[in-house]
Amino acid sequence: MSLGARARAVLASLGTLGLALSAAASPASAADGTPTTPTQLFNGYRHCSTDASRPSYQWTGEGLVVEGIPGITGSTGNPLVGMRYQAWPVTDPTRITTVTRDRVPLGFEAPATLPAGVLAEGQTYAWQAQTVVGSAVSDWSTPCYVTVDRTRPADAPTITSPNYPPDGWNKGGEPVAFTLSAGGVDDVEGFEFSWQQDLPVIGTSIGDHGIPQPVDPYADTKYFKRADTLGGSATLSLVPPNGSGPMTLWVRSLDRAHNGSAITSYTFLVSSTAPTVTPAVPKPEFGEPTGFTFRPDPELQAKSPVVSYSVRTTGVQNDRPFEVAAGADGTATVDLALDGIYGGNLQVTSRSANGWVSDAAWWSISYDTTPTVASDAYPENGSSGGAGVPGTFTFAPKVKDVVSYTYTFNNGDPEVTVPADADHSASVDWTPASDGWYDLTVYATTRSGVQLAPYDYFFTVN
Repeated sequence: MSLGARARAVLASLGTLGLALSAAASPASAADGTPTTPTQLFNGYRHCSTDASRPSYQWTGEGLVVEGIPGITGSTGNPLVGMRYQAWPVTDPTRITTVTRDRVPLGFEAPATLPAGVLAEGQTYAWQAQTVVGSAVSDWSTPCYVTVDRTRPADAPTITSPNYPPDGWNKGGEPVAFTLSAGGVDDVEGFEFSWQQDLPVIGTSIGDHGIPQPVDPYADTKYFKRADTLGGSATLSLVPPNGSGPMTLWVRSLDRAHNGSAITSYTFLVSSTAPTVTPAVPKPEFGEPTGFTFRPDPELQAKSPVVSYSVRTTGVQNDRPFEVAAGADGTATVDLALDGIYGGNLQVTSRSANGWVSDAAWWSISYDTTPTVASDAYPENGSSGGAGVPGTFTFAPKVKDVVSYTYTFNNGDPEVTVPADADHSASVDWTPASDGWYDLTVYATTRSGVQLAPYDYFFTVN
């Protein structure tokens, strides 16, 4: 099956369904008026070609859908009209095949299918259409020409690259130059390529009134490239999707009917071009704005200047990706306040003027933002005191700007929040009602509202 056959069939079904619904929604009347020559002619959901020297090449394994919009003048109401199609081999105009479509709402496409059995491989056919209104018919349309091609290219294309050979590691920084060759298959029209093995399907959407909306696949330069001549070659200049590691480009040839060859691939290796990330101080304090400098890989910068950096934070309050413009030397500096309660990391990639995106540089830091908890009466992991014996618990911060502490004795008890003193510590008095094992859970909150990591303080009451 051709690349687009299945997609077109689905889209065509949707278009036919819309036609049927529209017909049901509009009361129909007996046909009247004068039939006129059909318009909007399509075959295989592609434009009709009226140039006998440039036929439309079509895969016809399930027949060939021909269609047009019937015309009528002087009609009243919403008549249903018909279409008649005739097709014949250009080498034998006497071998005429006729198919019809009856009761079509005026203004809608009227598709019919020429059977696969009457269409021979490699043969060129002409077809035309006329509007039928009762016993009256219009003039025939200008013939459309189609050549049957059910055979996909026999050989996969060949792929070469002068600047990224497949053996050994290649330094990245410049687009990959590829040459795609038809491999000796003389009817190859172009190539389809992707960095993923599942190549896109060529399809045709169906517009209003069931009118196909065909597009030239080679207009999509992200995935398609026309050969320089039929059976020829094409050159590509592509930036890989990832900054480093093994890269694979997948390619297949397409003939004029968009039949696809077997898929071939080209794999090569790219070494790292990641930037460096340097903080202004070796270990930035929690929540303190710190300058970070990004520097490009020297070889990358030499090939094409770095123009910007993409930064993504993880484990930081209000994580967000953002862009930073680079200076003329390719460096950039940004201030960041790292306030992830367990720490966080930066992921930084550079973008060069030629579109190259490097692999990511990583920088990370860990923080302990739990409070310290101390008690003379009930030491941590100890057994002391007793039921009714009071104790004092002191909370102290490990980071700056703590304004309160929230605590609970044993999970399930109500939480209690107490303000911090001027030195950012706090003390609470507590008297156990009974003996046994206890879990004191405490966390601090900063002035900016960040709830820090909790600490569990275990002890036993005698």
